[in-house]
Amino acid sequence: MVGDELLLQRASACASEMGVEHHVLDVREPFSRHVIDYFTESYLCGQTPAPCSVCNPAIKWRFMSDYADRLGIEHIASGHYFNVAQHNGKFYVARALDLSKDQSYYLWGLDQTTLSRVVTPMGNMIKEQVKADFADKRESMGVCFLQGQLYRDFIASRCPSALHKGAVVDASGSVVGEHDGIAFYTVGQKRGFECSLAGAVVVDIDSEHNRLVVGSNNDLFKHTIHISRCTIVDVEELLSADDISVVVRGLGRNPSGYLQRVEPLADGYRLTLSSPAWALALGQPVVLYRGERVLGGGFIVDRY
Repeated sequence: MVGDELLLQRASACASEMGVEHHVLDVREPFSRHVIDYFTESYLCGQTPAPCSVCNPAIKWRFMSDYADRLGIEHIASGHYFNVAQHNGKFYVARALDLSKDQSYYLWGLDQTTLSRVVTPMGNMIKEQVKADFADKRESMGVCFLQGQLYRDFIASRCPSALHKGAVVDASGSVVGEHDGIAFYTVGQKRGFECSLAGAVVVDIDSEHNRLVVGSNNDLFKHTIHISRCTIVDVEELLSADDISVVVRGLGRNPSGYLQRVEPLADGYRLTLSSPAWALALGQPVVLYRGERVLGGGFIVDRY
């Protein structure tokens, strides 16, 4: 793509100016398999994916670490806005100084080996100050591989079967409208579907029956979250601390206050919130903070 070629040319030119080697890794195939397929399949299953949370541990940092090993390079760095903190002999992702650009939420999946060698040059930088030195550079926004394309169009182009209309039902199962395909909706959405109920909002997505379940705004508040596919730095700290906050980015609103209770499960954890969260969607990442440190995270498989 033309945009990618320009970025590579700029990177090569900058490396040349600084007198350092410029290497390029082609990870298009694993990126497509681990990230783009996951993104598409999640929506087809009625879930709301977080591609950056998958890409960082599986692609970006993994391939960069492996390549650095082959070159005999000890430390690795990136342009992410975050810091690394140490506590009780363990390494943690930590919030950046610039909270408006902090990316720690998407890095909770990084392992100890990676974090132990990371250098975070942007961790204590303010984005606006950095941009002032690069006024001619466009800031990257949104999902990188969409490149400005609407996610609906992207999914439809990859999977035409996504354009499969279905029923909109209320909590009792009564049909109250029609939707254009469950891949095009997420929990908390209020528009884009036909419905005879005033003020209806999507409260659940029934992928098995190709249905949207609608209800009222109050139906979106949940006190308990079941997370799976977790990465936790120190399980003992997670289970014993009483000042852990829960962050879920997306359409919904984060719960205020602290995590009330954590229960280990066979496939993850059950989190009881001290105050409810709004519009939690299956597939979203839940990230657990203690102060500035990220204790870990996981993906929502249930909420109630």
